[in-house]
Amino acid sequence: MKAISKAVGLSALLFSLSTLANENVLNVYAWGGYLPEASLKAFEKQHGVTVNYSTFENNESMYTKLKLVKGKGYDVVFASAYFIEKMSREGLLSEIDHSQITNLSDAMEGLLGQAHDPNNRYSLPYIWGVTGISYNESLVEEPITKWAQLWDAKYAQQVMLIDDIRDVFGMALKLNGHSINSNNEQEIKQAYESLVALKDNVLLYNSDAPQMPYVAGEAALGMQWNGNAYQGQAEMAELKFVMPEEGAVLWMDNFTIPSGSQNKALAHQFIRFMYQPQQQAEIVNSLGYASVTQSGRALLVDELKNNATIFPSVEDIHKGEFINDVGSETLAIYEKYWQRLRAQ
Repeated sequence: MKAISKAVGLSALLFSLSTLANENVLNVYAWGGYLPEASLKAFEKQHGVTVNYSTFENNESMYTKLKLVKGKGYDVVFASAYFIEKMSREGLLSEIDHSQITNLSDAMEGLLGQAHDPNNRYSLPYIWGVTGISYNESLVEEPITKWAQLWDAKYAQQVMLIDDIRDVFGMALKLNGHSINSNNEQEIKQAYESLVALKDNVLLYNSDAPQMPYVAGEAALGMQWNGNAYQGQAEMAELKFVMPEEGAVLWMDNFTIPSGSQNKALAHQFIRFMYQPQQQAEIVNSLGYASVTQSGRALLVDELKNNATIFPSVEDIHKGEFINDVGSETLAIYEKYWQRLRAQ
């Protein structure tokens, strides 16, 4: 979504959002390029509606916007797992009626009932994946297998980091042998100090099509989401993706229905539609991210179904760790050190 001028007051913003409330319009708020275009068009045609797709750059900006408008103006909002508990606790989310998602039982084992929403009252998984390492094998001297290698002085101004606080601190916490969900300020501070030591190697932070700095030859190595790594590999065979030996950062993005939605019935229909096998397969085919149902994966060609970049091995998953909510007090500690890091 385009930035709104500071001159526009809250009342004007709420008014503009209220005009979006229409039973024939589904207002979706997500990352850019995050939903298959073919699926959106199919849903519009099948239900005789229009999908109004607005975008944000990261979870923090999404949360800030939703908080500002008190959950109004949107019908389906996508959020990473570690924001779900916070948003539900603050009254920003509606409960999801599971009886309206008749294909929910097809979800892969282990994706439902995660710590961020044990009964999935407020969220249902959309895609899941890992934050690992990408590198251009034509620009580095040896295979990259560890987070620690990003700190090598020979990679000055060649490293890209994902523009996401929990991904970046998760990497540094894993590097130092800690949980990515640490609530220990000394451990978080140690991660911060490690990231300060990495500063001379960091060329940029990016979360908008993060495969492109590699494809364009700007970055030689660094962090990457596995789905974007797959997209980059389609354009550059030299682009590798690896699960770091210290353990990857695991994440899950979720459907939510904001408490202020005025079109909850259509929102449920959209979630049910996206759980259909054809749409689950389309997520993988067009985005390169792992969808969440068994029947959707079954429709994929073997090249995708067995692709280790999209679907990591059980062993690699066990070495990683899902990002979970750490509570507002601990999150404030992360944000304090994140701001210091970015101001360096």
